[in-house]
Amino acid sequence: MSKNLLNALMATCALVALGGIAQAQEFDYGKFDGYTLKVKLIGGTQYEKLYTRIPEWEALTGAKVEIVSSKNHFDLDREIKQDIASGSISWCVGSNHTSFAPQYGDLYVDLKDMIPRAELDKYVPGTLASAMVDGRLVQLPRVTDVSNLYYRKSLYESAENQARYKERFGTDLAPPKTFDEFKQQAIFFAAPPDLYGTAFAGKDEGLSGRFMEILRANGGDMFDENWKPVFNSPEGVAAVQWFKDLYDAKAVPAGTVNYTWDDIGQAMAAGQLAIDLDWPGWAGFFSDPASSKVAGELGFAVSPVGTSGKRGGWSGSHSFSVAQQCDNKEAAVSFAVFLTNDESEMMEAQAGNLPTRSKTFSEVVEWFKANDKQHLADMFAVWEQSLAEARTPPLVAQWIEVSNVIWPAVQAAIVGEKTAQEALDGAAVEATVIMQDAGLLQ
Repeated sequence: MSKNLLNALMATCALVALGGIAQAQEFDYGKFDGYTLKVKLIGGTQYEKLYTRIPEWEALTGAKVEIVSSKNHFDLDREIKQDIASGSISWCVGSNHTSFAPQYGDLYVDLKDMIPRAELDKYVPGTLASAMVDGRLVQLPRVTDVSNLYYRKSLYESAENQARYKERFGTDLAPPKTFDEFKQQAIFFAAPPDLYGTAFAGKDEGLSGRFMEILRANGGDMFDENWKPVFNSPEGVAAVQWFKDLYDAKAVPAGTVNYTWDDIGQAMAAGQLAIDLDWPGWAGFFSDPASSKVAGELGFAVSPVGTSGKRGGWSGSHSFSVAQQCDNKEAAVSFAVFLTNDESEMMEAQAGNLPTRSKTFSEVVEWFKANDKQHLADMFAVWEQSLAEARTPPLVAQWIEVSNVIWPAVQAAIVGEKTAQEALDGAAVEATVIMQDAGLLQ
């Protein structure tokens, strides 16, 4: 997916340079005086700055926006499923994600039928293609994610640390290139409770997704070509052991088994972590002295490889979708386009996110340079390197259901309630039933 995305990005940027897309007509956001648009949006540090643009859309269209729910995406997903089950879709726009979208069936409209082609052509073609489900454009992508390393330069540049590391491991101290080095360095740096080597999301798709990433980097995969679960392989056991070794060594906070992304991001910004494998959207927050104690020493490195010598890069795009039952789909589409338009994408990119509109890539790099943020301009080269090797989760409706049997099993193995093999074998049995019930596995 992502190699095609990167190729499409370069081709699209070439068109922009020739003036092909730059000439496209402006989108008509419409007038909806007196209307109140109800929305359910993802919450959290990485996402909420964009919502400061909502008053602009209200002034432009005459409508008002009511945010009826704002939660982390896992809780929001559960709430949306409850709405579907109870038949109570009384809202119009929902935050979505390319890995979540296949499970929602016909909940959302096909945006190809409601947005002019000239407007859709402004998005990165590969990113827009990944927003399709069964040929339907069910979401407008707002940012693309791919995990990479943040690290504290002062810890790596310390002469004392360099000498101790060289003596202990026989190699120079440098940002880790492999997951084994990552674990080794996280344990090396850990000095709890003041400093931990790293932290990881310990529940929901945060844990099952990171497990999938390491599994793939080790040469394994979640399913075989016939949709049989195969994650309980030696590569999967090794991936679980990676988490458990960090936990047993106290290189991660004890509470990491209940962490989600905001917990990890806040810990890194507070100077409590040495290394953080995390998402692009934290770059602006981590590099801002007003919000981060590590702003002056922030380093970026490409995500590690596993035992196969490959990256398992876990990637996808956050997005906005419009509900079929919305009472004013035109207003909802207007809102979704506004929150992913050129100005919105520039705001997202300035925070370190990988944008979903083609011209924003070059524009934000120039903005970084002009605003004395060369380190963030350099960061984009790191992000793109990982994106070139990234893979999505399995894009099937059953992915989140399977994820929800994997992460409790991995969590149980981390805290020692089961062995890694026992945990994964049990999860594989449950996942097999899910895929059989769906008719994907005979």
